[in-house]
Amino acid sequence: PSLIRVPVIMDGIPGKKCGAIIFTAEELSNCRDIATMQLCANKLDKKDFFGKSDPFLVFYRSNEDGTFTICHKTEVIKNTLNPVWQPFTIPVRALCNGDYDRTVKIDVYDWDRDGSHDFIGEFTTSYRELSRGQSQFNVYEVLNPKKKGKKKKYVNSGTVSHTKIRCVPNPSLILGNPAQPTSLHYMSPYQMNTYAMALKAVGEIIQDYDSDKLFPAYGFGAKLPPDGKISHAFPLNGNSEDPNCVGIEGVLEAYFQSLRTVQLYGPTNFAPVINQVARSAQDITDGSQYFVLLMITDGVISDMVQTKEAVVNASALPMSIIIVGVGPAEFDAMEELDGDDVRVSSRGRFAERDIVQFVPFRDYIDRSGNQVLSMARLAKDVLAEIPDQLLSFMKSKGIDPRPAPPASGTPSKPPLNTRI
Repeated sequence: PSLIRVPVIMDGIPGKKCGAIIFTAEELSNCRDIATMQLCANKLDKKDFFGKSDPFLVFYRSNEDGTFTICHKTEVIKNTLNPVWQPFTIPVRALCNGDYDRTVKIDVYDWDRDGSHDFIGEFTTSYRELSRGQSQFNVYEVLNPKKKGKKKKYVNSGTVSHTKIRCVPNPSLILGNPAQPTSLHYMSPYQMNTYAMALKAVGEIIQDYDSDKLFPAYGFGAKLPPDGKISHAFPLNGNSEDPNCVGIEGVLEAYFQSLRTVQLYGPTNFAPVINQVARSAQDITDGSQYFVLLMITDGVISDMVQTKEAVVNASALPMSIIIVGVGPAEFDAMEELDGDDVRVSSRGRFAERDIVQFVPFRDYIDRSGNQVLSMARLAKDVLAEIPDQLLSFMKSKGIDPRPAPPASGTPSKPPLNTRI
């Protein structure tokens, strides 16, 4: 993994537990940029006896395993609910390890002299969002989950925005090596890895509904040659002008080729590739095409807030998302996106339709080792919701089915094109 955590048990009094120190290491990116930013807040919650607060901010960088590491604290501004913090400078590497889409969490606290600082609220963003500068989209609601759960009329605990931001250039431990059997991407000469099995199982069935058999295929979570730039939506075939692969076999070929050229790298961000497909889907909403995004992943979702917003936005488009989880990881976040029980929501908006289907591949592996059976079981369940999702979009837009083709040899309209 790109993140390694090593617990060291501490010795002490015999028979008593003295805890452990955990050492965490992550390969540093080669990003040398320095960011200078200044933030301010408005109408924060009152925490002090005299109706004011002494607010300060704590910035956290997200890790691949879903944890957060403190990377910056602002100074305390005394006796105000509308603080303006001093500008500060931070290496982009420290904020997000050079990955502009990595989640940055920011907590807002009220300072107390005895160190028991009161939690006001939190919000998440990314360096890419921050770098867009002052706008209505860069005003963040400070939310306190406990208050939100208790008070029906709770809106927020204030807002935070930034007054300026500037980025200037300043003149490994990596994901499993695909050449090693310990990697889920291992390219064995004897059998397919689980990524290839999932892709082949789902793709070979759904490709029959695609008229041109051209499939744009993207990877997410890698450093790209030649400069090691981190990307969460790069074409597997290496061609940004034309990411299409010919048939599922072409996708598999591009996948294996990319493993030889890129350096796998976390964290796992879903939003960029979902938004990439959504941009294509939003251009064709007349019912003539329907897009199916198949995502195969072995990690936690590192940008859950942005992913939820991407799913909510995509729910109004002719689009479905299939997520296949491979490997032994816990997939609680994926289950949350699969809106069978509770519809996905973001910033108070609920998804118009349930468009996500998630399955863990380990549930479909045949005990006898029969890969064909494993793939058949996976394909059956993973595609089960697509017909209803497609119909729900057509109904929501008032699009009627095309008339059945005439019995004679008269040419009819081409069939619906389902894009993968």
